[in-house]
Amino acid sequence: MYTISKLDKNDYLELIEVWEASVRATHDFLPEKRLLELKPLILDQYFDAVQLFGIKDQGRILGFLGIHEIDIEMLFIHPDYRKKGVGKTLLLHAINALRCTRVDVNEQNQQAVEFYLYMGFQIAGRSPLDGQGEPYPLLHLKLSEII
Repeated sequence: MYTISKLDKNDYLELIEVWEASVRATHDFLPEKRLLELKPLILDQYFDAVQLFGIKDQGRILGFLGIHEIDIEMLFIHPDYRKKGVGKTLLLHAINALRCTRVDVNEQNQQAVEFYLYMGFQIAGRSPLDGQGEPYPLLHLKLSEII
């Protein structure tokens, strides 16, 4: 059983490490240049725009969640802890405790798409560009009902 805690600015440097490791493991469609462009944006702007929650084990962040209102804006799991219930625990917290019902996911990140569909989300729309206007299509997913 995992315990979820609220995260803050003191966690940002570790969070960006988890983010980068996770993206490198799951976003093979992103060129290195794009990943390096995103990293300072995530660290300096995006973390501040969301409420952050994470799962720690012996002080180490295994995965984290960022939400804004009813939107899941971030869900990243360190590759060493994937498929161990960390993502599912964080997602269920977002749904049940925080009442989140929407998430955008890169269409090319098939593992994430399958995970969200398995967890009860449905495709509600698609955008050909990501949030920065780059050609990485997003699927807009919506939870059909609270789990």
